[in-house]
Amino acid sequence: MFNWLKKSATAQVKNGLASTVDTPAKVAEQDHVARQIDMLRLREPAFKQIQTIILVASGKGGVGKSTTAANLAMALAALGVRTGLLDADIYGPSVPTLFALQGEKVTSPDNKLMLPLTRHGVTLQSIGFLVDPAQASVWRGPMASQALLQLLNETLWPELDVLLIDMPPGTGDIQLTLSQKLPVTGAVVVTTPQDLALADAQKAIAMFNQVQIPLLGLVENMSFYLCPSCGNHDDVFGSAGGLTLAQRHNVAVLGQLPLQGTIRLQADNGVALSAGDVQLKDLYENISRTLLQRLSGELPQPVAVEIIITDD
Repeated sequence: MFNWLKKSATAQVKNGLASTVDTPAKVAEQDHVARQIDMLRLREPAFKQIQTIILVASGKGGVGKSTTAANLAMALAALGVRTGLLDADIYGPSVPTLFALQGEKVTSPDNKLMLPLTRHGVTLQSIGFLVDPAQASVWRGPMASQALLQLLNETLWPELDVLLIDMPPGTGDIQLTLSQKLPVTGAVVVTTPQDLALADAQKAIAMFNQVQIPLLGLVENMSFYLCPSCGNHDDVFGSAGGLTLAQRHNVAVLGQLPLQGTIRLQADNGVALSAGDVQLKDLYENISRTLLQRLSGELPQPVAVEIIITDD
């Protein structure tokens, strides 16, 4: 759990910037990632010029799903993956804020199709680029689903290796629409260790199983808090709840993220990972590498573990 605290023996940090010296291990890792990306590009596109579509979901709001999706998109792009991010939360779009694009609007070359925006190497589309951010989208479920399908179909997507779709929380119309209308490669579920979040994350897992969308993995966000002053470790939202849930449902754990103010500051300010905390950047990139392993078949699904809770 504390690997994110350990500085790499081959990376030195000076004036806030990581060393750019390529060690043999680093070169080997880069070659490995390049082979995984090549494997993605050999597949038939799932949708238009998009090789792989991944849903990033949660059972409830407030667990950091959108922040995780944005940072994961930036981490994948930093590895050389041609990455896109679609904001599917029609009622509460987060991408404009997460990428410091508030007030920006998409353009159209022919008044029919839309050109997506790009920031930090990620191709972006969101309902937030089309509507006034001060206005509420008071739409019924079918209207919201239709709006999302229009965003997908009427956007001039470039060639992408991975399109991440930041889903709205819950298990409603939009989730069902995407599972029925799109050839989704798999889903990533974000949760916290808190019992309330785990109960809803379990419903999200059950929904994806029901609609036969493979679970690529689970990300446990806000796993713990480490006091920057005293070093005291505090399990604010409980301990290892996400790990237990993953074992119960035979889902791979892509990674655990700390509860840390730096993540919130980067999200609010739309700052790229490379400009933030080096250790957090490494942590998100490790999660993205694990996701690439799952997509390429190098990391198999974990063996189901029967968890027995006793009174002891």
